[in-house]
Amino acid sequence: MARILIAEDEPDMLMGLRDNLQFEGYEVLEATDGEEAVSKVKQERPDLLLLDVMMPKLDGLEVCTQIRQAGFTLPVLMLTAKSQEMDIIRGLEVGADDYITKPFSVKEVLARIKVALRRSGIDPSMSKKLTIGEAQLDLITGKVERGGEIFTMGHFEIEILKMLVESSEQAVERNKLLDEIWGLGTYPANRTVDNHIVSLRRKIEPDPKHPEHIITVHSIGYKFVP
Repeated sequence: MARILIAEDEPDMLMGLRDNLQFEGYEVLEATDGEEAVSKVKQERPDLLLLDVMMPKLDGLEVCTQIRQAGFTLPVLMLTAKSQEMDIIRGLEVGADDYITKPFSVKEVLARIKVALRRSGIDPSMSKKLTIGEAQLDLITGKVERGGEIFTMGHFEIEILKMLVESSEQAVERNKLLDEIWGLGTYPANRTVDNHIVSLRRKIEPDPKHPEHIITVHSIGYKFVP
Protein backbone atom coordinates (compact mmCIF):
# COMPACT_ATOMS: atom_id res chain seq x y z
CA MET A 1 0.00 0.00 0.00
CA ALA A 2 1.11 3.56 -0.69
CA ARG A 3 3.08 5.62 1.83
CA ILE A 4 1.57 9.04 2.50
CA LEU A 5 3.31 11.93 4.23
CA ILE A 6 0.95 14.28 6.08
CA ALA A 7 2.47 17.72 6.68
CA GLU A 8 0.11 19.41 9.14
CA ASP A 9 0.81 21.42 12.29
CA GLU A 10 -2.68 21.22 13.86
CA PRO A 11 -2.60 18.16 16.19
CA ASP A 12 -6.32 17.33 15.88
CA MET A 13 -6.28 17.62 12.09
CA LEU A 14 -3.11 15.53 11.86
CA MET A 15 -4.53 12.82 14.13
CA GLY A 16 -7.81 12.67 12.24
CA LEU A 17 -6.13 12.38 8.85
CA ARG A 18 -3.63 9.83 10.14
CA ASP A 19 -6.27 7.60 11.71
CA ASN A 20 -8.49 7.62 8.62
CA LEU A 21 -5.64 6.93 6.22
CA GLN A 22 -4.31 4.11 8.36
CA PHE A 23 -7.82 2.64 8.53
CA GLU A 24 -7.81 2.61 4.72
CA GLY A 25 -4.54 0.67 4.79
CA TYR A 26 -2.07 3.43 3.93
CA GLU A 27 1.30 3.71 5.64
CA VAL A 28 1.43 7.19 7.17
CA LEU A 29 4.41 9.47 7.81
CA GLU A 30 4.08 12.78 9.66
CA ALA A 31 5.67 16.23 9.61
CA THR A 32 4.62 19.19 11.76
CA ASP A 33 6.57 21.97 10.05
CA GLY A 34 7.74 22.80 6.55
CA GLU A 35 11.41 22.02 7.06
CA GLU A 36 10.57 18.58 8.42
CA ALA A 37 8.27 17.98 5.44
CA VAL A 38 11.04 18.73 2.93
CA SER A 39 13.49 16.54 4.86
CA LYS A 40 11.08 13.59 5.02
CA VAL A 41 10.26 13.80 1.31
CA LYS A 42 13.98 13.58 0.55
CA GLN A 43 14.76 10.85 3.10
CA GLU A 44 11.60 8.71 3.14
CA ARG A 45 10.45 9.20 -0.48
CA PRO A 46 6.70 8.87 0.15
CA ASP A 47 4.24 8.13 -2.65
CA LEU A 48 2.10 11.19 -1.96
CA LEU A 49 2.31 14.38 0.12
CA LEU A 50 -0.74 15.83 1.85
CA LEU A 51 0.49 19.35 2.54
CA ASP A 52 -1.06 22.11 4.63
CA VAL A 53 -0.41 25.59 3.24
CA MET A 54 -0.08 27.32 6.61
CA MET A 55 2.96 25.61 8.16
CA PRO A 56 5.66 26.83 10.60
CA LYS A 57 9.24 27.46 9.40
CA LEU A 58 8.39 26.96 5.71
CA ASP A 59 4.86 27.37 4.39
CA GLY A 60 3.34 24.81 2.06
CA LEU A 61 4.06 26.85 -1.06
CA GLU A 62 7.77 26.97 -0.24
CA VAL A 63 7.80 23.26 0.63
CA CYS A 64 6.28 22.42 -2.74
CA THR A 65 8.70 24.74 -4.53
CA GLN A 66 11.72 23.13 -2.87
CA ILE A 67 10.73 19.52 -3.50
CA ARG A 68 9.90 20.24 -7.14
CA GLN A 69 13.23 22.03 -7.61
CA ALA A 70 14.92 18.98 -6.10
CA GLY A 71 13.31 16.80 -8.79
CA PHE A 72 10.64 14.99 -6.75
CA THR A 73 7.53 14.27 -8.84
CA LEU A 74 5.28 12.66 -6.21
CA PRO A 75 1.67 13.92 -6.16
CA VAL A 76 1.19 16.89 -3.83
CA LEU A 77 -2.29 17.69 -2.53
CA MET A 78 -2.53 21.07 -0.83
CA LEU A 79 -4.73 21.57 2.23
CA THR A 80 -5.78 25.19 2.59
CA ALA A 81 -8.20 27.20 4.69
CA LYS A 82 -8.06 29.93 2.08
CA SER A 83 -10.90 29.83 -0.41
CA GLN A 84 -9.64 32.72 -2.55
CA GLU A 85 -9.00 31.59 -6.10
CA MET A 86 -5.59 33.27 -6.34
CA ASP A 87 -4.27 31.31 -3.34
CA ILE A 88 -5.36 28.07 -4.99
CA ILE A 89 -3.78 29.02 -8.32
CA ARG A 90 -0.54 30.00 -6.59
CA GLY A 91 -0.30 26.48 -5.18
CA LEU A 92 -0.83 24.99 -8.64
CA GLU A 93 1.80 27.32 -10.08
CA VAL A 94 4.51 26.03 -7.76
CA GLY A 95 3.80 22.42 -8.69
CA ALA A 96 0.95 21.18 -6.48
CA ASP A 97 -1.21 18.61 -8.26
CA ASP A 98 -4.49 19.45 -6.60
CA TYR A 99 -5.99 21.30 -3.65
CA ILE A 100 -8.54 20.61 -0.94
CA THR A 101 -10.18 23.55 0.81
CA LYS A 102 -10.92 23.34 4.53
CA PRO A 103 -13.34 22.36 5.93
CA PHE A 104 -13.42 19.12 3.97
CA SER A 105 -14.89 15.67 4.41
CA VAL A 106 -12.77 12.58 4.93
CA LYS A 107 -14.56 11.05 1.93
CA GLU A 108 -13.36 13.89 -0.28
CA VAL A 109 -9.76 13.56 0.92
CA LEU A 110 -9.74 9.80 0.34
CA ALA A 111 -11.27 10.21 -3.12
CA ARG A 112 -8.66 12.76 -4.19
CA ILE A 113 -5.82 10.65 -2.82
CA LYS A 114 -7.03 7.61 -4.76
CA VAL A 115 -7.27 9.63 -7.96
CA ALA A 116 -3.79 11.13 -7.48
CA LEU A 117 -2.26 7.72 -6.81
CA ARG A 118 -3.75 6.34 -10.01
CA ARG A 119 -1.43 8.50 -12.05
CA SER A 120 -0.62 6.28 -15.00
CA GLY A 121 2.34 8.02 -16.55
CA ILE A 122 2.62 9.08 -20.16
CA ASP A 123 0.61 7.58 -23.00
CA PRO A 124 3.20 5.83 -25.22
CA SER A 125 1.41 7.13 -28.32
CA MET A 126 2.26 10.70 -27.35
CA SER A 127 5.68 12.30 -27.44
CA LYS A 128 7.20 12.83 -24.02
CA LYS A 129 8.36 16.30 -25.05
CA LEU A 130 6.22 18.99 -26.62
CA THR A 131 6.82 22.43 -28.03
CA ILE A 132 3.89 24.80 -27.67
CA GLY A 133 4.66 28.24 -28.99
CA GLU A 134 7.64 29.51 -27.01
CA ALA A 135 7.30 26.79 -24.34
CA GLN A 136 9.27 23.54 -24.17
CA LEU A 137 7.44 20.90 -22.12
CA ASP A 138 8.57 17.59 -20.64
CA LEU A 139 5.54 15.42 -19.85
CA ILE A 140 7.58 13.06 -17.67
CA THR A 141 9.07 15.58 -15.26
CA GLY A 142 6.39 18.24 -15.72
CA LYS A 143 9.03 20.88 -16.47
CA VAL A 144 8.15 23.83 -18.67
CA GLU A 145 10.79 26.20 -20.05
CA ARG A 146 9.59 29.49 -21.53
CA GLY A 147 11.37 32.77 -21.99
CA GLY A 148 14.24 31.76 -19.73
CA GLU A 149 11.90 30.77 -16.90
CA ILE A 150 11.25 27.27 -15.59
CA PHE A 151 7.85 26.16 -14.32
CA THR A 152 6.51 22.85 -13.03
CA MET A 153 3.22 21.28 -14.10
CA GLY A 154 1.32 19.11 -11.64
CA HIS A 155 -0.02 15.69 -12.61
CA PHE A 156 -3.55 16.93 -13.30
CA GLU A 157 -2.28 19.79 -15.43
CA ILE A 158 -0.32 17.27 -17.50
CA GLU A 159 -3.42 15.09 -17.87
CA ILE A 160 -5.55 18.07 -18.95
CA LEU A 161 -2.93 19.11 -21.48
CA LYS A 162 -2.69 15.57 -22.88
CA MET A 163 -6.45 15.39 -23.42
CA LEU A 164 -6.52 18.80 -25.09
CA VAL A 165 -3.55 18.00 -27.36
CA GLU A 166 -5.05 14.64 -28.34
CA SER A 167 -8.21 16.49 -29.44
CA SER A 168 -6.30 19.32 -31.12
CA GLU A 169 -8.56 22.06 -32.55
CA GLN A 170 -11.65 20.33 -31.09
CA ALA A 171 -13.46 21.43 -27.96
CA VAL A 172 -13.18 19.11 -24.96
CA GLU A 173 -16.10 19.37 -22.56
CA ARG A 174 -15.35 20.39 -19.00
CA ASN A 175 -17.36 17.42 -17.70
CA LYS A 176 -15.32 15.05 -19.85
CA LEU A 177 -12.11 16.36 -18.28
CA LEU A 178 -13.59 15.92 -14.80
CA ASP A 179 -14.87 12.45 -15.60
CA GLU A 180 -11.71 11.03 -17.17
CA ILE A 181 -9.11 12.73 -14.98
CA TRP A 182 -10.74 13.09 -11.55
CA GLY A 183 -13.79 10.86 -11.70
CA LEU A 184 -16.97 12.89 -11.92
CA GLY A 185 -19.15 12.57 -8.84
CA THR A 186 -16.45 11.46 -6.41
CA TYR A 187 -16.55 14.91 -4.79
CA PRO A 188 -17.80 18.43 -5.63
CA ALA A 189 -16.08 19.68 -8.77
CA ASN A 190 -16.58 23.47 -8.27
CA ARG A 191 -13.90 25.29 -10.32
CA THR A 192 -11.36 22.47 -10.33
CA VAL A 193 -10.79 22.40 -14.11
CA ASP A 194 -10.90 26.19 -14.52
CA ASN A 195 -8.28 26.78 -11.83
CA HIS A 196 -5.92 24.24 -13.39
CA ILE A 197 -6.42 25.89 -16.80
CA VAL A 198 -5.54 29.30 -15.35
CA SER A 199 -2.34 27.82 -13.89
CA LEU A 200 -1.46 26.04 -17.15
CA ARG A 201 -1.85 29.24 -19.15
CA ARG A 202 0.50 31.10 -16.82
CA LYS A 203 3.18 28.49 -17.51
CA ILE A 204 2.68 28.09 -21.27
CA GLU A 205 1.16 31.27 -22.69
CA PRO A 206 3.25 34.46 -23.16
CA ASP A 207 0.10 36.47 -22.35
CA PRO A 208 -2.18 34.31 -20.15
CA LYS A 209 -4.99 36.88 -20.35
CA HIS A 210 -5.03 36.51 -24.14
CA PRO A 211 -4.19 32.83 -24.67
CA GLU A 212 -3.17 31.55 -28.09
CA HIS A 213 -3.02 27.82 -27.39
CA ILE A 214 -5.42 26.88 -24.58
CA ILE A 215 -8.67 28.47 -25.67
CA THR A 216 -11.95 28.73 -23.80
CA VAL A 217 -14.96 27.43 -25.70
CA HIS A 218 -17.80 29.16 -23.90
CA SER A 219 -20.47 26.99 -22.33
CA ILE A 220 -18.55 23.87 -23.40
CA GLY A 221 -14.96 23.66 -22.16
CA TYR A 222 -11.54 24.17 -23.75
CA LYS A 223 -9.59 23.39 -26.89
CA PHE A 224 -5.92 23.28 -27.84
CA VAL A 225 -4.60 25.27 -30.79
CA PRO A 226 -1.00 24.37 -31.84
